[in-house]
Amino acid sequence: MTDLHLWLRHEVRSTERRTPVVPDDARRLVRGGVRLTVEESPQRIFPAAAYEAVGARIVPAGSWESAPRDTVVLGLKELPDEPGELTHRHIFFGHAYKGQPGAADLLRRFAAGGGALLDLEYLVDDRGRRLAAFGFWAGYLGAALAVLRHRDRLTAPLRPTDKDALDAILRPVPGDKEFTALVVGALGRSGRGARAALATAGSEPTCWDLAETRDLDRRALLDHDVLVNCVLATTPVPPFVREEDLDDPARRLRTLSDVTCDVGSPLNVLPVYDRTTEWTDPVRRLAKEPPLDLIAIDNLPSLLPRESSADFSRDLLPQLLDFAGAPWGRCRERFRLACRELGVDEEESGRV
Repeated sequence: MTDLHLWLRHEVRSTERRTPVVPDDARRLVRGGVRLTVEESPQRIFPAAAYEAVGARIVPAGSWESAPRDTVVLGLKELPDEPGELTHRHIFFGHAYKGQPGAADLLRRFAAGGGALLDLEYLVDDRGRRLAAFGFWAGYLGAALAVLRHRDRLTAPLRPTDKDALDAILRPVPGDKEFTALVVGALGRSGRGARAALATAGSEPTCWDLAETRDLDRRALLDHDVLVNCVLATTPVPPFVREEDLDDPARRLRTLSDVTCDVGSPLNVLPVYDRTTEWTDPVRRLAKEPPLDLIAIDNLPSLLPRESSADFSRDLLPQLLDFAGAPWGRCRERFRLACRELGVDEEESGRV
């Protein structure tokens, strides 16, 4: 049994359809002694009624702000800009530990309120491997959108779908031209997803990982039609594509899909764009001659919300049932380190 009070919040981003806990796993949490509160959400792939049916209490969207202080607020993407002081422990992807835009402001909000960020990206085992991730589906969709763009079959705005419907338009049809594809970071979760999507599209990609990027052959990289980047760098590395490559007349590369979307970080391996693309306008032209199109959507798995949520929730469930476990302690230590690195005074709350 556990005395955890978990509060599943509504996502403020209008294109976020996923959830970190699906109703079937919510049932297991309740049976395991977790007190579960779920906010209403018009866009979440699973309706609030499905959570109520398994024992959760339903409350209005955004009401986590007035939740009891010992509540743990669970989400996926960014918090709203207010309140300025965050008093709770929050579980979500904070993107605040590598110098990203807004990182310092977010950490200061936690310091001001005495709360804490338990970043899902840093929920890892004792070998540093992430315990719950959307990587496979991010890679799958990143590659799928790149193929559809390259074949002139990508329509906007993007809309959530299911895997069967996506695969139906991803498979090759008579008249489709062959293309060469490169997946960088091919051995990770995202890389495996990208390779699976390219296989569905009838393409056998070139696969690079650490060995190939340690001594990068940029000419070989630029000689592919499609590049799917699945590398999340943790230390500085030479960029894969540079500004001068955009004007290279010999460049064969025409479609660049950045699954990682590490824009704004000093560790970004694709420092050739300054903002992500959106569901309403998923493609941006980076160069006119030779043409080069960019796809850089930072919540790709939300386009397959049911499949991606179910996989993530399955992996997160045992960690939530063991909220006193070592992985959450590592999350808290990483939060403390980030605060110290930014010179933010983190108030010790003693609640983790």
